[in-house]
Amino acid sequence: MRKQLHQFMTSKPLIFSVLAGLFLFIILSAVFMRYIFSGLPPVYEMEEYTPSLTTKVFDRNNKLIHEFSIEKRSMVPLEDIPVDLQNAVVAMEDREFFSHPGFSVKGILRALLYDIMTGKAKQGASTLTQQLSRGVFLTQEKKIIRKIREIILAIQIEHQFSKREILQLYLNEIYLGSGAYGVKAAAKKYFDKELSELTTGEAALIVGLIPAPGRYNPFANPDLSRQRRNLVLDVMYEQNYITKEELETAKQEPMPEKPPVPEAAPGQYFIEHIRRILEPKYGMDVLWKAGLNIYTTIDIDQQAAAEKIMNEYLQQYDEQVAKGLGIEIDPNDTEAEAPETADENAEQPAEPKVDYPRLQGAFMVRDVKTGAVRVLVGGRGFDESKFNRATQAKRQPGSSFKPYVWMAALQKGYTPATLVKDLPTMFYYDGKNWHTFDENSDLYSLDLAKQSFISSKDFSVWVPQNYGGRNEGWITLRKALEKSKNLVAVNLIDAIGVPAVVRVARKAGITAALPRVPALALGVSVVAMDEHLAALSTFANGGIHTDNYYIERVEDANGRVLEQHVPVEEAAFSPQDSYLLINMMKGVVQRGSGAYVSRLGRNIAGKTGTTQSHRDMWFVGMTPRTAAAAWMGYDDDSSHEQGARFTGSTTARWWTAIMQEILKDEPNEDFAVPEGISFAYINPNTGKLAMPTERNRFLEAFITGTEPQSF
Repeated sequence: MRKQLHQFMTSKPLIFSVLAGLFLFIILSAVFMRYIFSGLPPVYEMEEYTPSLTTKVFDRNNKLIHEFSIEKRSMVPLEDIPVDLQNAVVAMEDREFFSHPGFSVKGILRALLYDIMTGKAKQGASTLTQQLSRGVFLTQEKKIIRKIREIILAIQIEHQFSKREILQLYLNEIYLGSGAYGVKAAAKKYFDKELSELTTGEAALIVGLIPAPGRYNPFANPDLSRQRRNLVLDVMYEQNYITKEELETAKQEPMPEKPPVPEAAPGQYFIEHIRRILEPKYGMDVLWKAGLNIYTTIDIDQQAAAEKIMNEYLQQYDEQVAKGLGIEIDPNDTEAEAPETADENAEQPAEPKVDYPRLQGAFMVRDVKTGAVRVLVGGRGFDESKFNRATQAKRQPGSSFKPYVWMAALQKGYTPATLVKDLPTMFYYDGKNWHTFDENSDLYSLDLAKQSFISSKDFSVWVPQNYGGRNEGWITLRKALEKSKNLVAVNLIDAIGVPAVVRVARKAGITAALPRVPALALGVSVVAMDEHLAALSTFANGGIHTDNYYIERVEDANGRVLEQHVPVEEAAFSPQDSYLLINMMKGVVQRGSGAYVSRLGRNIAGKTGTTQSHRDMWFVGMTPRTAAAAWMGYDDDSSHEQGARFTGSTTARWWTAIMQEILKDEPNEDFAVPEGISFAYINPNTGKLAMPTERNRFLEAFITGTEPQSF
């Protein structure tokens, strides 16, 4: 008994040590497992997991025209992924995929043995589920802790989701090189194909990229890529996924030699404008990663035609200018070249290259009634210059501003038959206001009179002139607009007042600063094309103003509408005054400075515009449905009159060429005549009623009750 007691007493420390060690092991294990599980995300997040998706932009006909994306990726249902591709992935990456619980014991032991023998953590032995858990939730770092978490998470995923769901997410998530995430993006990146178009060999090549996309890239390492593709095909054959004949056929397929080069897509200025609208609203992450669907107003076919035609015409004009300056230019040059100095060490001095002027242009089309923008060309090439001359530039509109003056005159009681002064006028500034000097004097008298002002520092003198320097005395309001008479414009603004013209421009939609000077009538202010076009469209829309808009609606990746355009209309002018103005602007195209446009054979109202020294050349024209503006000039606001003298009529030429395409499917309608409008034959020279026998009589429109009463 004593001996047993002694044995117990002597063994007691050992038992306590064992128990203490066991307890410590349990505590440490619990802490370790807590640490392991603390780094795991809730697996239910997988149900709501949304990888970085591509935001798609569509035109008015639902054509895909652009994609915003950080990662080239699209989510595709499993049934839309070719069976060959699915089989290749299972054969190469996880042949026990449909039977294991999320991890492979054999694979882990094999990898562990390799790592112990080599002393490096190189072997992955990851199942598809483990790769998915790592790709979605964990890092790519090769650590034992990460590996344990990967296995635990894989088991949870297998418990929560079906094998088909796991395979689908894997095929959409896996990185396949060159910025392509998922098999759909890879098919486009390497073969420029849709998934449904892939051959067996192409599917095998894509799957072969998985272990090392850079190493097996067919463009960088074609031989390695071919070997890898053939290995995938051999494994597929061994596992009875393809026949011997299919194997041999697939191995004979040619390898892709170079990345597909996308054609320069039209509409890049429009796309950038969309980005500038939406990115501040939704944030960069949402716009570029959330898979939005953006349905826009643009007609991409019309856009492409407009870009092509404008560039062709401006290139021709460049060559005309260069020829006039005695410069030979390469039609393929896209930029003016700076002069080069001769090499001091050269035996013969190098010939310096000479700058040549390069015209820029802008073009815009909108729906007259709704304001939907169909075409937006901001310059000759987005890659060359991202500055959008249709929305960001402000240029002098020249005579294309005159319709605002004519509308102000109509509101003051003028009619298209009212006689107005096409007579020389001198304005002088006394330091506070502009005044008219002796309106009854002829041009010679004004030349003499202004001499006394020129020598005085207290006065500024301005003597406007018509283009070409000719005046006709008294002419009708209609003829003055058709011939774009500058003297009539300044005499009108002097008679009706600058504030009246400013009010009209503001109501039409012009927000730019407008100087309170008589020269405002000649378009000396600066305006943006988009604003100017929307404002002039107001007159074609019966006096109803609508703002330009570019986006019909935005949907999230699930089809939920985030925003939708809501039309807003504002009655800015009476339908009667608007019709009278538009009817006169039709005369600009039929008989006036925009006569070139008449070859379209349509009812078009328009106005040319040419600024001082021919720095800005405009044409704005509209049908009852469609309005379009064209501008050309130089970015540095320079003039090259010595090379070639262009005007708004020149711009009207390529406006016409573009609109030949834009309007080809639009019916040739005339502007609707509102109630309260009557017509009477007048003598176009006197503005009075015409005798029935007069050959040159003209059918003019009037607000009922304002027709001439005498012959």
